[in-house]
Amino acid sequence: MPGSKSNLVSLHEDVINDTSDLNEMKISDEKESVEKRTMTLIEKNGYHDSVYMNAAKIFQGIHTEKSKDKILVRYGDGSVTPMLTFKDEYSQRVSYGLAFNALKYQDLLEEMLLDSCVYPCHSIPEELTSLLVVMLYDLQDRKFRAREVFDEEEPVPEVRKIECYLYRFKTKLAAALARCRIKHDALSIEYLLPEAIREQQQRTSALPLYVWINTFKISLEDVLGDLKNKGFTRVQSVSDFDCYTYCMDQHCPDVLVFPSSVKEELLNLDLFADCKLLLQDKSRSLAVHSAQALLNTGDDIIVAHVGSPLTIAHMSALTIRNTSNIFVCGVKSSAKADELGNLFSHMECKNIRLLHEDFTEIGSTDPRLENVKVILLLPQCSGLGVGNPIDFIVNEHGDAGFLRDFFRGSVSEDKLNVLAERQLNELMHAMKFNKVQAIVYCTCSLYPEENELVVKKALESELLEENKVQPYRLIPPVFSTCSNSVASTEIFFKMEPSEICSGCFLAVLEREKESPENMSDEDILARAAAKGLLDGTLAEKSKKKKKKQPKVTQCRRNVAGAEFLHRQTLSNIKAELSVSKGVSNIQLRSMNGTNRRVELKKPLHPLPDAALPGVPKYTVQDRQTLARKARTERKRMETKTVDIVFPSAVAPHAPHGKPQGNSPRTSSQHCCHAAKAAGGRMFPPPKVVKPAVPRAAGGRMFALPKAVKAAVPSHPRPWIPCSWNCTTFRKDVNGVPPAV
Repeated sequence: MPGSKSNLVSLHEDVINDTSDLNEMKISDEKESVEKRTMTLIEKNGYHDSVYMNAAKIFQGIHTEKSKDKILVRYGDGSVTPMLTFKDEYSQRVSYGLAFNALKYQDLLEEMLLDSCVYPCHSIPEELTSLLVVMLYDLQDRKFRAREVFDEEEPVPEVRKIECYLYRFKTKLAAALARCRIKHDALSIEYLLPEAIREQQQRTSALPLYVWINTFKISLEDVLGDLKNKGFTRVQSVSDFDCYTYCMDQHCPDVLVFPSSVKEELLNLDLFADCKLLLQDKSRSLAVHSAQALLNTGDDIIVAHVGSPLTIAHMSALTIRNTSNIFVCGVKSSAKADELGNLFSHMECKNIRLLHEDFTEIGSTDPRLENVKVILLLPQCSGLGVGNPIDFIVNEHGDAGFLRDFFRGSVSEDKLNVLAERQLNELMHAMKFNKVQAIVYCTCSLYPEENELVVKKALESELLEENKVQPYRLIPPVFSTCSNSVASTEIFFKMEPSEICSGCFLAVLEREKESPENMSDEDILARAAAKGLLDGTLAEKSKKKKKKQPKVTQCRRNVAGAEFLHRQTLSNIKAELSVSKGVSNIQLRSMNGTNRRVELKKPLHPLPDAALPGVPKYTVQDRQTLARKARTERKRMETKTVDIVFPSAVAPHAPHGKPQGNSPRTSSQHCCHAAKAAGGRMFPPPKVVKPAVPRAAGGRMFALPKAVKAAVPSHPRPWIPCSWNCTTFRKDVNGVPPAV
């Protein structure tokens, strides 16, 4: 077909002659450093030999394994874990980037090698096939132009050998690429990727840049003024983005959002060179802000994993006014500690304490952590919700296998189970710290097995343990104490991956708060002993008091029943009773079954007889009979007068029957106070026990409730009903109540 041949030749010429003009790159900051200019040139003209070697080692461990009947390109034995050595973060980033691109285009690159007959080659062993594929991707990305070699670079023989071999067959390789594009009608090699991977790549390239402000070095006002001088304009939201614009994040007040198109210009600003602005994914800013909102002045916090040093530095910047210490777990080597120390010193972070133990190795009663009130738990997860996999694996020091999982869009079931079990163990260990009041759990995973299910299992396991401290409960996260930030209303905060943000899961567990007024003394002592706040003597006393709890409970139930009776019977009547602290203790002992005799205290101002309600008159014979009984009783028992006043929770006193057992009686006469309803009818309280005293002529008798019965002395006289406001006990000379 002539037409196809002409298109092939034309496309081939375009591939060979198409070059990128580095001189036309926009650089807004005229004061950019020579080092950054060199890095940009290296990126367009190739990389150092060490970068290719590290990328080949990474690709060797993550490349797609094919079935035996489909294997055409062999990569040798990859069972040995390669040792990676990076000169700096830039070398690390480009090495992982090269390996990930080689993984995405592995089928295309293998097809180019086979179609051009460049592979197999007897002079190149299988162990260098990964290096061959990685360098082939970089060669076609540079439009098959030669790499610029710098004098200060240390040469690697394997890299130079593969480079010469590929460059010798560059025309055949370019023709193979052109035929592949024509076959699939692809405008670029991106169109040769599966649709899901292509959408994911477009989402990554368009993802906004989230930058937090290092308040140790600069204020928000100074940053906004500097950006204005650089030509950046502030807009309301991401939807208003244009070139050289930015907006404030809706959740975190110290986070700025920029469009992805200004990344090069942004990273070349002095604000980034001086660590005044730091580029990091938003999910980590949400985690540190939710933890900071739970801290009080002087409270310390544990960061359970080293993870990204930028996350720790951000936590330090947010606690600048709280005088809090940040304990970071898992700094194993002294070299790592020195590296982190230099970084934090350059960022002016001074409240960070490094611990060499892993989080699960630290005891819950470690004296170094006695002031810790919050734990920030950012466990290793599948991370499939992140937007930029290279940034995530570099910042979080993750496993290179994450790139393979991210490319596939899924994690194997075995790996997922291992991750979920590890996360559950770490969360349950965090719950063992009795003095900790809150835990922030955050992942970048999309799997419920790593998110909701882990949190729910941890809460369920806590209920099964006999722990004296308050249990945890889920609360909506609060990302900042700033009034401008948007508060979450959901128990679990989740963000799905989109074109404006990465995926994120966040849960906040807080201990339930109980007021001390609602707790008994025994419970307070028991929980204090559980937290280790009591010495051995007080702890033993608290246990002994705990055994006597049934009696106290029974007494409380009796008082509660009397209070209920009082409300039901006297809802419209106000009882005026004097309160005496010393007598109240005697009353409680009397209610618990003591044999002390008590007598109600007489008021100082008795009411006149006219204020008393009418009562039936006694005959002379009745009075004589009652007088003889009173004199007989006075001969039999000794009188001991005790003043007592009942609190308002106890029902009004009512007469009751004869004394039970051998309990003595008092010789004083008492009267009962009853209430009259409309029409003069008496309101007796409900019958709790049967009255043991015979009814007086024309009088109404009723018994006391059981809760009060033991506290009121028995009396041989009938009770005379009178007004509830009257607390005077009237009697005549002979001790007989007068007729009204």
